Amino acid sequence: MVRFDIISIFPEIFSSYFNESIIKRAQKSKKIKINIINLRKFSTDKHKKVDDKPFGGGPGMVFKIEPLIKAINSVLPHLNPPLIILFSPAGKQFNSKMAKDWAKKCNHIIMIAGHYEGVDDRIFKVLSAIGYKPLAISIGPYVLTGGELPAMIVIDAISRHIPGVLGKSKSLEEERLGVGVPMYTRPEVFKWKGKKYAVPKVLLSGDHKKIEEWRKTRS
Repeated sequence: MVRFDIISIFPEIFSSYFNESIIKRAQKSKKIKINIINLRKFSTDKHKKVDDKPFGGGPGMVFKIEPLIKAINSVLPHLNPPLIILFSPAGKQFNSKMAKDWAKKCNHIIMIAGHYEGVDDRIFKVLSAIGYKPLAISIGPYVLTGGELPAMIVIDAISRHIPGVLGKSKSLEEERLGVGVPMYTRPEVFKWKGKKYAVPKVLLSGDHKKIEEWRKTRS
């Protein structure tokens, strides 16, 4: 089992996605465990405030370090150090190889879903001082309003590579066919507004060698 802990100020945002389809079945079969941590529970402020204005001025708010450290510490084990991820547009871009490697090597992943202007950068030094090496990760060359969507994407991508989540290892289309291979199904000819759209003839030929070659050239 791989355990995912997500630290967020919007814990309800995850329920619809994680309670449907493959991810829901993976949790039910105990292939993965997803735990959502409400960062506000670790605030000492009477209003449960977890952010403040940045030093040096400027717009926006920054997550405070104290509630973050307390939230992380609440799920830190004494053995088997987890992978700790902070989502940031300036981080290393997440890819399929990372998803596959983490599915094999990690049994506990903690994710910090930042928001607003990000988090107090001292989080990296504090965690490093106690023996952890947090990793800043981006899911693409663009900026989002928060880390909640990246957390869902990373969990989905990793879970696919955990044995049993997809049922069969051959269900991984990137290994079976390659990425981006065009796919077709019935009808063989689709008619729309006077035009006909046919399936490539090679896919109807029954010649598996030719079909494989066709797919390889398009992956």
